[in-house]
Amino acid sequence: MITGEIKNKIDQIWDTFFVAGITNPITVLEQMTYIFFMKMLDDKQLQEEENARDWDCEVENHTFLNGQLWVIPEAVSDEERAGVPRWHVFKNFGADNMFKVVRQSVFEFIKHIGTGEESAYSRYMKSAIFLIPNARTLAKVVDGVDCNGTHQHHTNGADTTVLGERVA
Repeated sequence: MITGEIKNKIDQIWDTFFVAGITNPITVLEQMTYIFFMKMLDDKQLQEEENARDWDCEVENHTFLNGQLWVIPEAVSDEERAGVPRWHVFKNFGADNMFKVVRQSVFEFIKHIGTGEESAYSRYMKSAIFLIPNARTLAKVVDGVDCNGTHQHHTNGADTTVLGERVA
């Protein structure tokens, strides 16, 4: 059970969704899960990059191939092939730019993450919709999640898994 400071911060995120007009608890949980997942993927990769530096070796199983950027597997345009900023980059964008990048690029990236093979994750994410309605709401949610101090052990266990399948 989550209590104390973390609970208060999660409640503030819920309140942000409610003020934005997202009142269905299932929808709030779904959208929060997407946001937490974006952060957790980046946190995991940052930890792997730090470990690789410490051990003077290469990162295996890259989720993000271009350092600071995510690259959409089905990238078509030059802009898409240039990559999509990771969490620790886009969290510092202005609200309008962050909203555009997350809605159009980052969310699409997480929908298509993985090997491209049919999996429980890809079936679930096929119909996923980004429903955060505006830049202000997204900025407040991202700030709440980033300042929350929630790490993987607070949100879903010790490993980054979705529906029982490792995705990173």
